[in-house]
Amino acid sequence: MDLSDLYKEAGIDREVYEYGEKAESRLKDRFDRIDKLAELNQIKVIQAMRKERVSYDCLNGTTGYGYGDVGRDTLEKVYADVFHGEDALVRPQITCGTHAIALALFSNLRPGDTFVSIAGKPYDTLDDVIGLNPCKGSLAEYGVKYRQADLKPDSSFDFDAIRSAIDDTTKVVEIQRSKGYATRKSFSVDEIGEAIHFVKSIKPDALVFVDNCYGEFVEDKEPLEVGADFMAGSLIKNPGGGLAPIGGYIVGKEECIENAANRLTSPGLGREVGASLEAMRSFYQGFFLAPTVTAAAEKGAIFAAEVFEGLGYECVPKAAEDRHDIIQAVELRTPEALCAFCEGIQAASPIDSYVKPEPWDMPGYSDQVIMAAGTFVSGASIELSADGPLRKPYAAYFQGGLTYLHAKFGILMALQHMVNAGEISLK
Repeated sequence: MDLSDLYKEAGIDREVYEYGEKAESRLKDRFDRIDKLAELNQIKVIQAMRKERVSYDCLNGTTGYGYGDVGRDTLEKVYADVFHGEDALVRPQITCGTHAIALALFSNLRPGDTFVSIAGKPYDTLDDVIGLNPCKGSLAEYGVKYRQADLKPDSSFDFDAIRSAIDDTTKVVEIQRSKGYATRKSFSVDEIGEAIHFVKSIKPDALVFVDNCYGEFVEDKEPLEVGADFMAGSLIKNPGGGLAPIGGYIVGKEECIENAANRLTSPGLGREVGASLEAMRSFYQGFFLAPTVTAAAEKGAIFAAEVFEGLGYECVPKAAEDRHDIIQAVELRTPEALCAFCEGIQAASPIDSYVKPEPWDMPGYSDQVIMAAGTFVSGASIELSADGPLRKPYAAYFQGGLTYLHAKFGILMALQHMVNAGEISLK
């Protein structure tokens, strides 16, 4: 059977398929460069696993208190090596990216301290954590003050605003690497390094924290290598490689990690407790696969930008621009187009492909959100997924794909659904 016939059988019209083939043909050199970067990051992970003498015994889990969990403790050394931190906390008890970030902040801030975000307002789910929305247990309720320095119109750091936001009470300065539900650009590691250098020139003892979600393994270095004190992320994003069933990480300076461990469990217990249950094999194997899985997701994002830019949609970043995370924003301009896009991604999924996603009042978000994610791990955004808030410019945030070929199929199906809905014409 001809490939185009198989796509047709799967619901992709020939004109959509051919449009995609032309877009893909223009990306060969770009994809080759991504493969070489994946090779570099793959060797880094293997070298760390060899250095820490990962053994078959490390793949076995523990129960109860988790005392002497060699697999858990060795994995944390591997993370610290790869990400250039003094120490790391990598646990299934960290439930998601927002939890990892909240844990990092609560454990390193004290009443009377000021927390400053220098990349504008952080991701929506941190509104409750900070206390921008009244919420039980927020940083604000614990007496932590908050300030932010908004970005310039071109999405670059506003150093004058940063200088004004930092004072003697500033304890933690946060940089969100990825765009979140904004249509700004994501930051390169070098840009983050420049901002860190500026912050340290104003207040050398300030701790700089990086929300590293979606950015791991997209470049040849990570934020700790340019001066960040600690950073955090989710294992159902890049570093979990599509296999981790839950979990998050915090990596950085030893004191920051000790604080986080004491907050995660309790003072006096810290990192010594926390059984890994049956997660270790997935955590190790997922981290091993993460560089190539991330590369596949990055290729899918570039393919999405190439397809939709050619149809007149604003894409952030553009297909030809350097990438610093796996998220591709496509401004679809209408709620109907956003919903059709997400319906196509869902229809292309191996799990729950028959389900039609609907906008809903998702906890932690101020607008209704539509989410498409027919994933093997519930909500895993390293797998093929797309979501977006129902607010202007009605941007779809596309990410993931454990293989590039699945990401490609998902984008073609999203385009097909938009064609079927009358939102776009290829003729």
